[in-house]
Amino acid sequence: MRVLVIEDYEPLRKSLLQGLREAGFAVDATGDGPEGLWYAQGNEYDAIILDLMLPGMDGLTILRKLRAEGRQSHVLILTAKDAVKDRIEGLDHGADDYLVKPFAFGELLARIRALVRRGYRKKSAEQVIDDLRLDLNTRQVFRDGAAIELSPREFALLEYLAMRGGEVVSRTEIWEHVYEFNSSASSNVVDVYIGYLRKKIERPDKPSLIHTIRGRGYVLGGQP
Repeated sequence: MRVLVIEDYEPLRKSLLQGLREAGFAVDATGDGPEGLWYAQGNEYDAIILDLMLPGMDGLTILRKLRAEGRQSHVLILTAKDAVKDRIEGLDHGADDYLVKPFAFGELLARIRALVRRGYRKKSAEQVIDDLRLDLNTRQVFRDGAAIELSPREFALLEYLAMRGGEVVSRTEIWEHVYEFNSSASSNVVDVYIGYLRKKIERPDKPSLIHTIRGRGYVLGGQP
């Protein structure tokens, strides 16, 4: 899943960038308010981590502009402002969650995962498609009970297909949710990784799980 971090304190921004990437997220990051708004307006993010005190444009202004435009990315405010009135103001302006600094990274990660699941109307961290099971917390995959080893990028692709729950997903949608803004990957990388996934999860004695819908994209599970 793809996350945007808007945080002006560079050591924290770099720490969040590293930690989220290690957890399997594609991450864009900036420390500038106007640039953060530009990122959020021009890309589809599954979650946005937003500081309130930013140079050029404060976090609440960014949040108000995004909600006024109808953008539905889930926003977690991450700030040192811990007064009740600040929490109320942030939530009332359209934030989905509010976390005060200092914080435990494990808690932040759990909150981001919950926001991502909410965006796809999923309650459980375990997703089951036919005889395929994904644990989104431990990033483990099993088919018919047998463990399957996937690279971080392969898991990210499979996770997105699973979260879309049997819907046809276009190559563009996959690119927007699995790859970062500055990715140097070539235009056919989605097809390449679909091929990698098929080699690892498909079984000759089992029904196919990944289907190509010509001219539209891919679907995981039963064809629509």
